Parts: sequence; structure tokens; C-alpha cells
Amino acid sequence: MMTVGVEEEYLLVDPATAVPAPVAQKVRRVAGLGPFAEGVEIQDELLQAQIEVATPVCSSLGEVEGHLLRLRHAVASAAETNGCRVAATGAAPLRGGLPVPVTPTPRYLRMEGEARQLVDEQLICAMHVHVGVPDPETGVAVLNRIRGWLPTLLAMSANSPLWDGRDTGYASWRTILFGRWPVSGPPPHFDGACGYEERLERLVASGVIADRGQVYWQARLSERYPTVEVRCLDVQLRADDAVMFAGIVRGLVATAVAEEEAGVSLSVVAPELAQAANWHAARHGLNGILLDPLGCPHSSGDVLRALLRHITPALEDAGDLQGGSGLIHRLLQLGTPAERQRRALDEAGLPGLIDLVTGAGASE
Repeated sequence: MMTVGVEEEYLLVDPATAVPAPVAQKVRRVAGLGPFAEGVEIQDELLQAQIEVATPVCSSLGEVEGHLLRLRHAVASAAETNGCRVAATGAAPLRGGLPVPVTPTPRYLRMEGEARQLVDEQLICAMHVHVGVPDPETGVAVLNRIRGWLPTLLAMSANSPLWDGRDTGYASWRTILFGRWPVSGPPPHFDGACGYEERLERLVASGVIADRGQVYWQARLSERYPTVEVRCLDVQLRADDAVMFAGIVRGLVATAVAEEEAGVSLSVVAPELAQAANWHAARHGLNGILLDPLGCPHSSGDVLRALLRHITPALEDAGDLQGGSGLIHRLLQLGTPAERQRRALDEAGLPGLIDLVTGAGASE
């Protein structure tokens, strides 16, 4: 069975105002010393009001769930010790009057010098799913075959409708903010592993980006692990939803490998259509239509059901079908986390929103 791992980014916020709290290093220190997490599992991020957790390599979704609940609990407890809360939201609903300080590493300080406004507004949080692949050639084939489904995953995961205290009109404002970096958004189609490497080498040689880590495509080969890394998802309110997204991503990767091995033909969507599908998913989430992997418009329900049919054999093989189908049905019935944020703000104001986004460990 393919291995899987998850990284989640969170905001640290004031419990009364939801303004970002720049205490990540203190929170990380306390969490890493506690009984529920090792220091290497909890990492700094670009800004000092962000923190990241990373699960170990897992074989089952049960393992993923256990680690995510453990790490969310450890970080939430450490945050409370330092007078703040962990917010599982794709973008900061509110910002303070002054920019949040950058974590003082050479790489992050260099980024601040090159793109100060982008860094100041990087109060956004994603979920990354790593799925093990046997070699780079297979990994690149997977990228080519899953790229058409990335807008669907984005729409399903949308959890960042608010910014500066108001509704942006977008389901995933994080996607729009993050898309301003020079190499971001949907990945192109690649001509094998050699073509992938050539593109990365030329990007770095151009001097526009400092290193390969600044290739922020929504799916890429990991530089650290033998994995495909899917990066289009907003961080999730609920741990159990995050687990099911990991299962769906693994199902997509497993399906892509099976199709590649069977020689199934691949229709390549044009890059401008992929970008349009990505923007539309960020704007509307599951409200209305989605563009399918070929760029054709359908109702969001039809596209999600097509996704489920596409990966059902892989989900069945992994024992993940019930969870994956349950997530899809719940999203179609209750809406995305972005809709839940909007409802919480409308019904209970800022306190209700804070309670929703800082319920960081839970399954409901």
C-alpha cells in the first residue's frame, strides 16, 4: 500500500480578537517538550504567528488520524500555555495594525527582502499531502495525470473566505494570495522526469527564484522525500476531514499509477484552462459549477461524483472508500469549511468565528 504523510499549517491568534499572535517559537518549544509530540514534528513557518506540524510516514489513514489528533492537541495545549489559540483556517480573518515579524532564518529573511508585501500578507495556511512513489519518472507521470483534478480538491477544501474582517467573496482567498508568487498555481504538463528537472533547473538559473523550494506549484515532487506532494488544499477545520482528504489524494495517486502502468491515454488540458479552473474553484468553492479535468463545466455535485467513481477502485483497495465517500457526501450536504466560517460569523459574530476556527483537534 502507498505510504502517506500530512503537513498542516496553523495560525496562532489572540483568543479575544483573532489577531495573529507572533509567539510561534515559544509555542513550538513548549509543544516539543511535552509528552505528545517530538520537536521535529513541529516546525517554524515563514511568519512568527504560524506553526506547522508534520506526521510521520503512515501506511493507513488510521495512523494519519492518530498523529494529526496528537499533534493538534500538542500545539493547542502549548498555545494555550502561551496565551493564544491555534486557528485552523486558510487565511487570517483579521490582521493587526503592524506586520507579523518574519521567522529569522536566512531563507525567510531573504524572501522578506525580495518581496516584503507578499511576505507581510502570507498569513495563510495550507495542508500538504505526501504520497510515496517508487521513482521520479512515476512521480512525474502522476503529476501529469492528477493535475486536472487539483481544482476539484481545492474547491472541496476551501476554508479561507475572510480577510481584514470582511468576506472576500472567495471560498479560498489563500489560493489567490499564494498565487502571487512567481512560480505557483497549477503545474504544467511535463515531458517525463528529465523534462521536469530541466524546467526546475531553468527556473532557478533565471534568478527569479532563489531555489527549488520556491517552486510553489500545487503539486510537485518533494525535494526531501520520495513522494508526490499535493499542495492545493486549505488547512481543514476538522481533523477527520483532513484525514479523508489524505485518503482521496492517495486514491488519486494510486489511480494515476495504475493508469500509467496500463497505458491509459491521457488528455492534456491547456494551461490557460487549468488556471481558469483553479481561479474558479478558489472563487466559488462548491457553490455552482466546477470545471472537470478536461475543463468542461458541470455542477459541483456531478464533478465530485465523477471524482469518486474515478478513484473508487483505489479507495476500495486501501479500505478507504467509506471515509472518502462520506467526506464527499458531507460536503455536498453541508458545504465547505468556507461556508461554515461565513455562517459562524453571520450567526454568532467574531466570538462564534473564533470558536469555530480554534476547535483545532476535533472531529465532530
